[in-house]
Amino acid sequence: MKRKAPSRKASKRKTTSAELRRLGTEKTNSASADLDRKSALEIARIINREDAKVAAAVKRSLRKIAQAIDRIAAALSQGGRLIYVGTGTSGRIAALDAVECPPTFDVDPRMVQFIIAGGPKALGAAVEADEDSRELGRKAIAEKKPTKKDVVVGIAASGRTPFTIAAIEYARAHGAETVAVVCNPKSPLGKAAHLAIVADVGAEVVTGSTRMKAGTAQKMILNMLTTGAMTRLGYVYGNLMVNLHPKNAKLVERGVSILEEAAGLNNAAARKILAAAGGRVPVALVMAKAEISRALAVDALRESQGQVRKAIAIAKPT
Repeated sequence: MKRKAPSRKASKRKTTSAELRRLGTEKTNSASADLDRKSALEIARIINREDAKVAAAVKRSLRKIAQAIDRIAAALSQGGRLIYVGTGTSGRIAALDAVECPPTFDVDPRMVQFIIAGGPKALGAAVEADEDSRELGRKAIAEKKPTKKDVVVGIAASGRTPFTIAAIEYARAHGAETVAVVCNPKSPLGKAAHLAIVADVGAEVVTGSTRMKAGTAQKMILNMLTTGAMTRLGYVYGNLMVNLHPKNAKLVERGVSILEEAAGLNNAAARKILAAAGGRVPVALVMAKAEISRALAVDALRESQGQVRKAIAIAKPT
């Protein structure tokens, strides 16, 4: 009896399965064999030992990370945007980094944006099927209208996610600078982007669960990208988060502490000048360092585009 040739769909499924097994992030980790037989303390120790490898994997990509920081800072300084694209865990980590930029650096929410497959509802519930759609990836990034002013960063542990690859290809074709953050070398996503940052963290404690080491590596890298770019742009003074918005008691106290340290004020003087500045830490710091009025400090910050060190230089009498 003549056998039927395997269907194209079955053949593709077999190829995909074989490709997945070759990925470092999909391999079985011998260090966590028989994990289900371990005590709670043994499980914690195994995970901790594996997590200790993440920083070293990220360290190997520091030069590429630095290149990405400079490209992002250059884009943002010209009025461009940083747009993250990801699915599942990668998309949620991207969203976390993006939404924390405005309260940390006092930047416009449009400056750092995110796209996650499945839309905002995917932040709280798994919408995994969408990640296989190249069409949805293209559509999502097309809605952002990327241009040569922007940097689009695609995040995917495997480096194979169709949604993210298609978004990066679209952004690149429309002139945007593109960066890939992946955890496997020579990936399709890495090849699609101008610059590939690879954190080769190896096999996960729970096989294929890239929310673990891969997710940690991605979080570390995105922290570096935004913190590095914002620092290069002058939104950090020394190592102080001077552009914070003191909207609650904790942040008010942090603002007072920043003024004490940066301007050499005692606690009472820091509180007084913060009140005189209308609760705005950057304004208070420029007032204190340049010994000028609130109005002049506001003008200097406007002229320096919110960069405190530059504003002090502008306002300080020679």
